[in-house]
Amino acid sequence: MTSLNSSSFVKNSISGVSRTQGQSLRLSVRRPMVVAMVHSNGRPERNVGVSVDSAVKDVNAPVAVEVADSDSAKPTAAVGGGVEDVYGEDTATEDHFITPWSVSVASGYSLLRDPHHNKGLAFTEKERDAHYLRGLLPPVVVNHDLQVKKMMHNIRQYEIPLQRYQAMMDLQEKNERLFYKLLIENVEELLPIVYTPTVGEACQKYGTIFKNPQGLYISLKDKGKVLEILKNWPQKKIQVIVVTDGERILGLGDLGCQGMGIPVGKLSLYTALGGIRPSACLPITIDVGTNNEKMLNDEFYIGLRQRRASGKEYAELMNEFMSAVKQNYGEKVLIQFEDFANHNAFDLLEKYRTTHLVFNDDIQGTASVVLAGLISALKLVGGSLADHKFLFLGAGEAGTGIAELIALEISKQTNAPLEETRKKIWLVDSKGLIVSSRVDSLQHFKKPWAHDHEPVHEFLDSVKSIKPTVLIGSSGAGQTFTKEVVEAMSSFNEKPIILALSNPTSQSECTAEQAYTWSEGRAIFASGSPFAPVDYNGKNYVSGQSNNAYIFPGFGLGLIISGAIRVHDDMLLAASEALAEQVTPEHFANGLIYPPFTNIRKISAHIAARVAAKAYELGLATRLPQPEDLVAYAESCMYSPKYRNYR
Repeated sequence: MTSLNSSSFVKNSISGVSRTQGQSLRLSVRRPMVVAMVHSNGRPERNVGVSVDSAVKDVNAPVAVEVADSDSAKPTAAVGGGVEDVYGEDTATEDHFITPWSVSVASGYSLLRDPHHNKGLAFTEKERDAHYLRGLLPPVVVNHDLQVKKMMHNIRQYEIPLQRYQAMMDLQEKNERLFYKLLIENVEELLPIVYTPTVGEACQKYGTIFKNPQGLYISLKDKGKVLEILKNWPQKKIQVIVVTDGERILGLGDLGCQGMGIPVGKLSLYTALGGIRPSACLPITIDVGTNNEKMLNDEFYIGLRQRRASGKEYAELMNEFMSAVKQNYGEKVLIQFEDFANHNAFDLLEKYRTTHLVFNDDIQGTASVVLAGLISALKLVGGSLADHKFLFLGAGEAGTGIAELIALEISKQTNAPLEETRKKIWLVDSKGLIVSSRVDSLQHFKKPWAHDHEPVHEFLDSVKSIKPTVLIGSSGAGQTFTKEVVEAMSSFNEKPIILALSNPTSQSECTAEQAYTWSEGRAIFASGSPFAPVDYNGKNYVSGQSNNAYIFPGFGLGLIISGAIRVHDDMLLAASEALAEQVTPEHFANGLIYPPFTNIRKISAHIAARVAAKAYELGLATRLPQPEDLVAYAESCMYSPKYRNYR
């Protein structure tokens, strides 16, 4: 087919035929409007358009655009279809090229399939007439609340969590505002479905359940073209990017390209819990291969079938990506690194934290939410952070990130040097207690935690030797807080603080029931994945969930509303303190060290306000002048899932 060009295209102001050399364009319009012709990648065809009425305000009217070669425009039957084959798809053979035209108009049938504007049965009678929906929907008109009630009823019919996850993802692709209203109003029930622990299984089976792509996929094949790929994304005003390379998905290991479920899930929470507009969020997967043999041999795997790249090849692709993001979206777009392996996670954060607005949720987000829980727990056990001794099982991103933020907070409270406050914190890795005699063989991020002590190889022996008051698990190894470990903690602590943080549930260091039973009901317990309440000796124990979703949505909102250009550690401390302040005496009475998720949007607003205030204090904010009431301002900036009224 002949391509359109501005020199040969004749613009008509009424319904009729516009011709180019060797090609005809038939346009039928029901009412005056402006039509833009676009390719399937969302970009307008340059200098091509049909100006029907430039004074029209309402462009949400249906339009039919037909393009065909003049020689093939005759109403003849074809092998693949019927008459009036206006796009040339039926008459073309597989050897012929066709042009994938589409029209950027949301009206009629296309409106019902536009997730950003679709309201389903909630379209009013007036809207059905104005937007050519009459007859395309059953006659009943229902309100938004009834739609939520119906969807929750339907989702609860599924007994398998993955089926519920798929139902939620299907809804997100059909009716965006209903999806977010459903999630916001039922957050405690649906959070484990759209994110951990269910998202872990979804990633493992992503190739099998994959339907429609969400987000951008950038692979090694795309080196030199990353900026072009970013420009393919239809939304141009991006504020938050969540990116993964899939090498360390939760506690499940290398899932390669199928780790996309993590950025998609995180950004759903950015919108539902933090109020970031869905159109401002962009999930991205960097596909550099996978070392997971099961994935490589899976016929349904959706990524590159090669071993994972590393070294220079990996660094060059990441550098091109980071440069392209900054070039395309500017200085103030937040890039959240998610589920990178330890070596890359620390290197990327260190490399780009001074040139980009970057945040690693596994290192910094986890640290902030755990610190908030510890600050709250002090009101139950007494003393200050400096009075306690901490032992970690796990010395990766999460463990060292949490340890560093605890040390920073103790240093801030006591004015003691950071090197001194670190000595209150001990870490255990796969080779045993991290001690000074191992320093030469340690990875760089573990070296600050190598203290003077004789070598200890077994975790239980480390517990008995260090005698910590706080035990934190970030190992990704399930059932490692054994009965003997919990009993040892309980033997030298009246109220042992036990945090089993690894996700998903199967990887948790111990369950809530085990912690309460083995400690005879004395443990202050929180976990990374949710556990049901536990009855022990006639008392009901409700455990808290040390979920990063408490922190990162509000943290990101604070960066955005202040126009911050860099992330500072003091912002993380501010977020922790703001979250801890939301725990009430009533919560403490129930043994909770985190507030319920039911008020998460208000919690996020308070966190955002404190983070923004710190950004202004540090001179890192660019949105001036500073609002007088940052909490009210944060709430006013939050996305609302309420349906809009259409003209």
